[in-house]
Amino acid sequence: MRPSALDPLFAPSTTLSGVGPKLAKALDKLLGDETHAARVIDLLFHLPTGAIDRRPSESIIEAPIGEIATFSARVTEHRPAPPTKAKAPYRILVEDETGDVTLVFFHADVRHLLQTLPIGAYRIISGKLELWDGMRQMVHPDRILDPKLAATMPSVEPVYGLTEGVGGRIMARIAAGAAERCPELPEWQDGAFLARNDFASFRGAIDALHHPADIKAATGETVARRRIAYDELLASQIALALVRRQQKKAAGRATGGDGALRRAIETALPFTLTDGQRKAIADIHDDMEKPERMLRLLQGDVGSGKTVVALMAMAAAAEANRQSVLMAPTEILARQHAERLAPLADKAGLKLALLTGREKGAGRRQVLEGLANGEIDIAVGTHALFQEGVAFHDLALAVVDEQHRFGVHQRLLLGAKGEAVDILVMTATPIPRTLSLTWFGDMDISVLAEKPAGRKPIATKAISSERLDEVVGAVGRAINAGAQVYWVCPLVQESDTLDVAAAQQRFEALQEEFGDKVGLLHGQMPGRDKDAAMAAFVAGQTRLLVSTTVIEVGVDVPNASVMVIEHAERFGLAQLHQLRGRIGRGSAASTCLLLYKGPLGPVAEARLTIMRETEDGFRIAEEDLRLRGEGEVLGTKQSGSPDWRIARPEIDGDLLAAARDDARLQIERDPHLETERGQAVRTLLYLFERDVAIRLLRAG
Repeated sequence: MRPSALDPLFAPSTTLSGVGPKLAKALDKLLGDETHAARVIDLLFHLPTGAIDRRPSESIIEAPIGEIATFSARVTEHRPAPPTKAKAPYRILVEDETGDVTLVFFHADVRHLLQTLPIGAYRIISGKLELWDGMRQMVHPDRILDPKLAATMPSVEPVYGLTEGVGGRIMARIAAGAAERCPELPEWQDGAFLARNDFASFRGAIDALHHPADIKAATGETVARRRIAYDELLASQIALALVRRQQKKAAGRATGGDGALRRAIETALPFTLTDGQRKAIADIHDDMEKPERMLRLLQGDVGSGKTVVALMAMAAAAEANRQSVLMAPTEILARQHAERLAPLADKAGLKLALLTGREKGAGRRQVLEGLANGEIDIAVGTHALFQEGVAFHDLALAVVDEQHRFGVHQRLLLGAKGEAVDILVMTATPIPRTLSLTWFGDMDISVLAEKPAGRKPIATKAISSERLDEVVGAVGRAINAGAQVYWVCPLVQESDTLDVAAAQQRFEALQEEFGDKVGLLHGQMPGRDKDAAMAAFVAGQTRLLVSTTVIEVGVDVPNASVMVIEHAERFGLAQLHQLRGRIGRGSAASTCLLLYKGPLGPVAEARLTIMRETEDGFRIAEEDLRLRGEGEVLGTKQSGSPDWRIARPEIDGDLLAAARDDARLQIERDPHLETERGQAVRTLLYLFERDVAIRLLRAG
């Protein structure tokens, strides 16, 4: 049950002064999600992104030109627009002993201006000061105040992220109101740690962030921001520690075999296992033979051979007469896994079946019966594998491919399909060391750093979209030379709001050029049409596949050696790297063309530069983290939904290390979090909404 001290923070935004239904709807759009409307806590953690310096200048002559300026002046003249020029602005002259400024108002409410700026009155005026024909002017000042009200204008005004219907002053007011709701919370930090880091209380840090004392306080890495960042990291690390404790708490089952099936599979492989693959297979087998449950991450760059390692692990389970599942994030990838693994499984005498949401009728019933009676050794599928109605005879191992597409919840659900199920999760997105500790602090980690022998480097080039005709010509020459080509677009259909290429329209244009050699694949197509499009490309019937990012993970066509990524500036580094990984899987030299529309911003330019410089997924991951930040860690939402509100592990590495150590000590010292400090930690977990940890605590 949530601590009552937090109730004011989890109240809806409408409980804040001045937030009515219309404003609440706009806040829901900005800060809410599919599970709840905007709450006070969402505003509490909606921190300023910058600040405006409204400290007053001594005089008009000293006010900065081209910047926000604040000064005191006397109103000396009103200059209405001439009757013959209805669209001309209304001007008001203000001055002090050092100079004057013309205030400019378009579509003016004259009566209001006469009341606000009467001739002879002194006013404090703040806004952007500019020169026009050598004269100082200010168009629509931000602030016009009677000197008696000067104290109501902050000298440093915080700037927040906004949405339609929520102005800057309104957001600052309601965010300040949310900060006032923050109670004094029980302290979950050790006093010595607070003193050593000069940390204020949680409420004090929140107040300092929403009422910055200077520009740096709103934009820099301040003590207040570090305090809240540490709290968020600590909450996440405690949550991961609790998940790991839950996984280890249930006694495992030793799963060992004589190695016969694994030897049969290795003999059938058309290549030799790398040293990294052999080491990972040995680590996994050692884990499976222990009486404790395995929870291991297999991390490798695109094309490093993770699937073969997974098959060897599943064969080890079959040697002990137990079952395995391999869960993929998309139906296309699940079907490809099944098609690639089935021949190797057959060579070893293993029965493999596919189960996705599309399997219906008698075929589905047959698979479910085979899983329940133990006839099927390996099930490959999507999230349908952990749905109700799917039962296993004796599930030993669950393999989760592309782990970043699934949350901890899905992993726990799949692991609950058997008794003490060992779990192996795989990711083809290399993860920096700090994020490995953050995302996967509950797992042991194996890394495949090598690529199979024979893989050739991929030449990567960035080309302006103005040279599209040249690219089409080069693609035509590649097709005539026997190559196959991917052409990736960011959208399925043309958009009224985005000026980017769409797969449907690009397909039609390229079909006019190359005829029936062109295929189309995107996520909105019916499942059977997607299968047919992919099968035609795999078989070489189509030579050019126009697609969206549905091909991003796992798709393996060795003859594909050219990749065109249109509007590459719109993709993140990790996604560009994943897409490029679809080529270079055969013996032919491969080329990736990054088509971009200029002018490029600094981040987009940096991404394309890195892609040209390296194929090292681990370096790319580090750069991606530096440029983009990180995403969700423990939540139930799918990938791409940011979960971190304050912490940024790439700049808070020391805080992350401290949080990890403190979390481990906390769990060891107070395993049920029942002491006074333990209750404070419960408050911390609720505050940062670490739902997985909260559920584990409730379950004892």
